[in-house]
Amino acid sequence: MSLRTTAADYVTDVSPGSGALPARTRYAVSDAMSRSLNGRWRFRLSPAADTEDESFAAPGFDAGEWAEIEVPGHWVLQGHGTPIYTNHLYPFPVDPPHVPTENPTGDHLHVFDLPSGWPEDGGAVLRFDGVESCARVWLNGTDIGEFKGSRLPHEFAVGHLLRPRGNVLAVRVHQWSAGSYLEDQDQWWLPGIFRDVTLLHRPPGCVADFFVHAAYDHLTGKGTLRVDSDVDGRVSVPALDIDVATGEPVTVPVTPWTAETPRLYDGVLATEGERVPLRIGFRTVTLADGLIKVNGRPILFKGVNRHEWHPERGRALDPDTMRADVLLMKRHNINAVRTSHYPPHPAFLDLCDEYGLWVIDECDLETHGFTEQNWRDNPVDDDRWTPALLDRAARMVERDKNHPSVVLWSLGNEAGTGRGLTAMAEWIHGRDPSRLVHYEGDANCRDTDVHSRMYAYHEEVERIGLGLDGGPQRRRELPFIQCEYAHAMGNGPGGLSEYQELFESHERLQGGFVWEWIDHGIKDERFGYAYGGDFGEELHDANFVCDGLLFPDRTPSPGLVEYAKVIEPVRIAGDPADGTVRVTNRHDFADLSALAFEWAYQADGETLATGTLPVPPSLSPGESAEVELPEPPGAVPAGAETHWIVRALLARDTAWAPRGHVVAWGQLRAGTRPVPAPVHPTTAPVRGPGTLTLGPAAFDARTGAPTSIGGVEVRDLRLDVWRAPTDNDNGAGWQREPRHGLLWRTLGLHRMHHRLDAVEVGADALTVRTRVAPAASDLGLRTVYRWTSDGTRLRLTVAVTPEGDWRLPLPRLGVRLGLPGPAHRVTWYGGGPGEAYPDTRAAALLARWESTVDALQTPYVRPQENGARADVRWAEIGGLRIEGDPAFCLTARRWTTEQLDAAAHLTDLVPGDTVWVNLDHAQMGIGTQSCGPGPLPAHHLHAEPAEFSFVFTQSTASVKSVRSTT
Repeated sequence: MSLRTTAADYVTDVSPGSGALPARTRYAVSDAMSRSLNGRWRFRLSPAADTEDESFAAPGFDAGEWAEIEVPGHWVLQGHGTPIYTNHLYPFPVDPPHVPTENPTGDHLHVFDLPSGWPEDGGAVLRFDGVESCARVWLNGTDIGEFKGSRLPHEFAVGHLLRPRGNVLAVRVHQWSAGSYLEDQDQWWLPGIFRDVTLLHRPPGCVADFFVHAAYDHLTGKGTLRVDSDVDGRVSVPALDIDVATGEPVTVPVTPWTAETPRLYDGVLATEGERVPLRIGFRTVTLADGLIKVNGRPILFKGVNRHEWHPERGRALDPDTMRADVLLMKRHNINAVRTSHYPPHPAFLDLCDEYGLWVIDECDLETHGFTEQNWRDNPVDDDRWTPALLDRAARMVERDKNHPSVVLWSLGNEAGTGRGLTAMAEWIHGRDPSRLVHYEGDANCRDTDVHSRMYAYHEEVERIGLGLDGGPQRRRELPFIQCEYAHAMGNGPGGLSEYQELFESHERLQGGFVWEWIDHGIKDERFGYAYGGDFGEELHDANFVCDGLLFPDRTPSPGLVEYAKVIEPVRIAGDPADGTVRVTNRHDFADLSALAFEWAYQADGETLATGTLPVPPSLSPGESAEVELPEPPGAVPAGAETHWIVRALLARDTAWAPRGHVVAWGQLRAGTRPVPAPVHPTTAPVRGPGTLTLGPAAFDARTGAPTSIGGVEVRDLRLDVWRAPTDNDNGAGWQREPRHGLLWRTLGLHRMHHRLDAVEVGADALTVRTRVAPAASDLGLRTVYRWTSDGTRLRLTVAVTPEGDWRLPLPRLGVRLGLPGPAHRVTWYGGGPGEAYPDTRAAALLARWESTVDALQTPYVRPQENGARADVRWAEIGGLRIEGDPAFCLTARRWTTEQLDAAAHLTDLVPGDTVWVNLDHAQMGIGTQSCGPGPLPAHHLHAEPAEFSFVFTQSTASVKSVRSTT
């Protein structure tokens, strides 16, 4: 048993560790034997790391009283301790490289036998693919080393220590270490052995390390393959008739690999002792003409940032979950992933190779918490830490260098600047000149090959696209990407369409990566999903960890549906008045031969006819075609609103979606929108005992408020300007713009007073005059409700006039009413099927839709404004039919906005007996100010005079299921 050091010494040592083998490529299988050591391990948790008791590592130690946990896994998600979430603050005192004495330490024990037939010759390697944050390892009582670098592989030579039976593997894992200072990523702090543990036999003459160089010449259509190997051997690729020695180049005609056409060739690297399967993709990445080019063509990233996450297992992902992620990305038109902020499980990159995704592979490095002391003592500018930084860079590059999907290496994230980053960039450029180097924090682009920004506002992006951004000459000559933009936290993100328009308008703008892929909610019986602060953390950043395009259970959010529409690879537009539709191929490489096109003709949301559309399959990327539409069907109802819908669908099954999957669609107005039928005021209000009647409605005579319409009970109808602030309304404290949610609350828009000024009974109308205003303010909204009827229909016209100096926009403007009776289902003609707001409406298709009230709700992990359906012409709910003049925004829920506002988790929302319906003339845009810009000015709801109307009638039939025929 080694006594060479104490626990505290290696935990706070800035070196990457000792005993591990040099970094090399990681391949999943070969014909050499291996044994997975995943499974149930014995586990003991101690509160501190400074114990010198190593007796547990000795063979024969009795761990029968210890708990059991699953490896891969995090002990804090298996009943031992609790998770901690911080965005950038270190949850311990910042005194590098020191960490607290209170340092949760997990001792792990696993006893295993060698498989039958395990060879006696050769050696063996023990591989850990991921351990957070520092581990010390013993095998059969021998201390074999320790390591840091949580999301990186570490291997140890152990062949001389193995026994046929009863091998004892002991691993001591410390939550905090010097390495924690380098791993301050925006995520949960989750200690444990969370990736695979594997024992690999290494036969004599086996493959050590190899580098597959597979370039493609787009001018000749030929690929050049050379496989460099530390051990001589031969490389064969049967489909290309290749059989050459390692190190020897060969050039043959090939089909290149791209994210759109991910052609992989199966090959074998054979040495004296081992045969390793290869999956080879021929492609060339260059920086040319100031652009990132692959195979001679510039590419446009339509990407996401992806943290690894599972709501029950944390970062311990299984193959099915990783595959589900990739399939969802492909089905939502995403073509790129930034592996924020560490190399992913290696199996994920295999999937990116197979299905086709561009990858920015990011190093396991972030020191964001040093912003709190203006980057003083930042490890990346301290030479003592440079060996650890270089070790992390090498373990990323060497592990992942044979993946064609990886097109850029990223030095890390939010780590300031310094000599260590320069050393990493120089090493990577020297080791792998076939790829580009990325790092957002390098404002001068001294060490990088791309100008990268986070959350740049639309106007800044446009300036960059126009070459008006200034800055160093080198930076102005480089391509631009937004490595993070459109923060997908809660309801949103807004402004995606405007960003995409900029990306597609300026060649230098090569797209971006939405932050981020999935909400990191932890499944919790108390709250549904827990977020920061739900585990009693001393410091936390609340639900800032729930900022994804997927909900924690991997259900797509409205934000993902919107993003898929915005980035769709085929644009369908035009004015069908001339009988044509314009189809534009927005792919980077593929033509349209994989797609089939269909049209549908609709009147008032119902399909009258369908057919196929002859779009040229050979249409090249960037090209457009004007395609003739058929003659509209003849039997169109008089006064109907008509549209063409054109869809691009997969023409055949693919690896990632079945035939018929909708890749893109467009909806084109076929005629002018009809004017709503007028309601001629032919009925006079009639007074009764305490009531007024007007046509189908009854009103309270004192207040003028309706109590029933068409026999349907109605309560509390009045002007409403409040919405439960979204995460984007509330914004982040560092944003330069006002955070509207907080300003709205400060002004008191969540507690408006409604003063009744007059109830006027006229010859043909009931008029109610009010003033709506917050306490302690002279601001107000003079509001007039005018009710008229033709005996059957009831029309409400609302006129709103602001009073005072309104300097901020309104959350919403419309009326709210309660329906105490049964109102479980909604049918509407308008935008759907999901929610939409002024700057998140690209994916809203105008049609007839049906839903339950409960299904209208969007289950954001932190409750907030949600569920609005836009451009509604009419809706039926609870026996009422409501028509808008103009179209309105519809929301219906079984709790009030105030209850929604007060809820911290979905479990706080208790349905009541009343369905609360909002009929909004307008809403404020959403934006992305939870970490980025607020809504664009065009999507602000200014306090200005407005008039809008609704017509109420009894439903023409009982509410029934009406399937959309779209």
